Amino acid sequence: MDRELNRHLPIAAKSGIALPGSDAVRDGVAAAVPEERLLQVGDIAKACGKTVRAIHHYEELGLLRPSARSKGRFRLYDHGAIARIRWIGKLHDLGLSLPQIQDVVRSWESAPSAPEAMSTMRAVYRARLDQTRTQIDHLRTLERELESSLEYLETCDTCDPAELVAACCNCNVHDPAQAEPELVAGVHGGKRCRSASSAVSTVLTAELEVAP
Repeated sequence: MDRELNRHLPIAAKSGIALPGSDAVRDGVAAAVPEERLLQVGDIAKACGKTVRAIHHYEELGLLRPSARSKGRFRLYDHGAIARIRWIGKLHDLGLSLPQIQDVVRSWESAPSAPEAMSTMRAVYRARLDQTRTQIDHLRTLERELESSLEYLETCDTCDPAELVAACCNCNVHDPAQAEPELVAGVHGGKRCRSASSAVSTVLTAELEVAP
């Protein structure tokens, strides 16, 4: 079956086949469409980096429709299917789920006019642009924090190899006035972990000394 899927099958009419909803059909007469325009599901999947199952799933959700079928009833697609699948992937990368993409497609297809259809798409893209910019700002903040953490940790190579990990709570290599990046402090609980432990130990010692 895999071999069959990877071969170009003859379409129903040797001279070509009409694509539904295309200009190829006029006055009830189907104009010929060259066989080279039609691709099999394996071709589409390979071109888009998707699995055949994913392509079929898009069909089940109404996001993609085959243009025709071969004599053996295999689905055939025009090159517009590649653009549609890549479009679905980009919307998914922008954070839309498949049900949300379904809603976008329905809104587009049910729009009473072309301007309203385009207005729907502008609203979708504008919202995603705002979210993308927010994510970029957040990632830039994380980038700066990673850079400062790495710079801080570079000096740890000068630490005495005999030191135990617990010594990181009260590091004597770094300047005490230098604030630890949160990505560093969070590893050991912050510089106060040793001082807090010492404070508890002091209290317990004092209690034992005054106990009868």
